[in-house]
Order: sequence, then structure tokens, then C-alpha cells
Amino acid sequence: MARSHDDSWDLASSVGVTATMVAAGRAMATKDPRGLINDPFAEPLVRAVGVDFFIKMMDGDLDMAAIQDVSPTRAQAMVDGIAVRTKYFDEYFISATNGGIRQAVILASGLDARAYRLPWPAGTVVYELDQPRVTEFKTTTLAGLGAEPTAARRVIPIDLRGDWPAALRAAGLDTSAPTAWLAEGLLIYLPPEAQDRLFDNIAALSVPGSTIATEFVPGIVDFDADRIREQSAAFREHGIDIDMASLVYPGQRNHVVDYLNAKGWRAEGVTRTELFERAGLPVPDPEEDDPLGEIIFISAVLSA
Repeated sequence: MARSHDDSWDLASSVGVTATMVAAGRAMATKDPRGLINDPFAEPLVRAVGVDFFIKMMDGDLDMAAIQDVSPTRAQAMVDGIAVRTKYFDEYFISATNGGIRQAVILASGLDARAYRLPWPAGTVVYELDQPRVTEFKTTTLAGLGAEPTAARRVIPIDLRGDWPAALRAAGLDTSAPTAWLAEGLLIYLPPEAQDRLFDNIAALSVPGSTIATEFVPGIVDFDADRIREQSAAFREHGIDIDMASLVYPGQRNHVVDYLNAKGWRAEGVTRTELFERAGLPVPDPEEDDPLGEIIFISAVLSA
């Protein structure tokens, strides 16, 4: 189903299912003996969502070779990609709080459990924003597991197409103090103008010393919708209601590093290939790589 200006979802449909898919990848990466990340909440959250495909994938009961274009090598590269992405953003938050920041905002938080698993310093407040059904599910499920946040967690059930800056202020965000922002796995699901507006809103809520982390997907500019739709069809044959070609907004958009730098941030990017190399992981062969291409992971600090 194509996106609309007022569409909504849960964690088993539309954009929401991508959050569950990434969480399943985090669960698999957590089991990996190389120990790049540790997200003990990913697996129980995915099981609670109840999509059979992802449960079988986590349990190793799914023959990935039976899915079109997914060889064992590519399947491992996909999990490794989620591992290095998670590690990058985990380390971003740890660095930000080590530098003295005591409030963090996770936009489109999905099944992100960082408020429960990162070593937040005393006094840190973590704000999580996402669709109401998503935030309610995660909060209820983690409470049922007996999980306790490691920071003061404030949940804001709101669609990012709404007035989320006002909701953040109402929830207690201190706009006179630095904030560490995270927009992970979000930008390709925003139209180009909404991407710019997101960063403009973040800047308006930030003071010098604030930080932001996100990623830019150059492949969204020349997006191969036919190839993605073909791959999505194979997933739908296994019960996954997803058509990535209809969920993302392809075409020209501002490069995040350039846009942030022009707005007063000091932004730097690192390629996914470099993150693979840093972690000692085999870099995916271009023929086995994601059709969206090389991802650039970005962190920035707002200048004085």
C-alpha cells in the first residue's frame, strides 16, 4: 500500500514492520559470538510482535536461500550491517553523555530499547517519540518483562507529521540545555522537504553543544523501485506485508552533511564500509550489497 499524508501503522504493518525487522537483526547480532552489540530486549520485543517470519529468522529456522536474492553471505551482511549501525549510534550516545549532555531525544523510536540498556549517567532524561500504537506496545511489553529504564524515560506518543516540537516542550525538554538527538532509520521514510523541516525543527530546539546523529542513504536518489518491489514480493510470499518501494520517498534531496553544515552544525560522515572495517567484518561484495547502496552515518555538533 502506498504512503499517504495521514497513514498510520503498528509494528506488524507498513513502516512499523521495518522497525521489527531491524530489531530482529539486533537480536541476531546480539547472539553473534563476536559481541559487537548487546540488546537483550530485541528478541523478546520481536517475539511479542508475533510476526512468524522474524521469529523463525531469529531462531535460525528460516532458509534465507529460499528468499529471492538473499544468499547466506548477504543474509549475514545484513545482520552485520545492523550491528555496526547499532554500535555507531550506541557509541554516539555514550560519547554525548560523557561530554556532559543529560537529555536525549530518540525520534521514531520504534523498538529501540536504549533507554533500558545503555549506561546513562544519573540525571539523564531520554525522550522517545513515535506513533501511539508503537510506543504503547513497547512500554507495555517491556513492563511485562520486568524491565526498568536506566534513565528517566519520557514517552511522547505522536506522529512526527504533527507538532512534535510542542509535545517535546510540554513533556519537559529543556531548550536552554544541550540535547543529544537521534534520527536512526528515519530519513528515507520522509519526503525531501520533510527531511529538511525535521532538521530545522531540531535546530530550533537546540543550543550550542547539542549533538545529532543520523544517516544518509545516497541510493534513495536513484532508487531502483523495480528491484526493491521484486525483493518485497519474495518477502510477501513468506507472510511479510511489506513493499519497500511504496514506503520510501525516492528522488533528489539535500545531503544531510551539507545541510547541517550550512545550518551551523559541524557534521562528519563515515561510510558503512569503514564501520565494517573498524569492526573487523568482511565488507559486503557489491553484488551481495543492499540495493540502497553505501550508507553514510553522520554525527554533528551545533556550533556556538
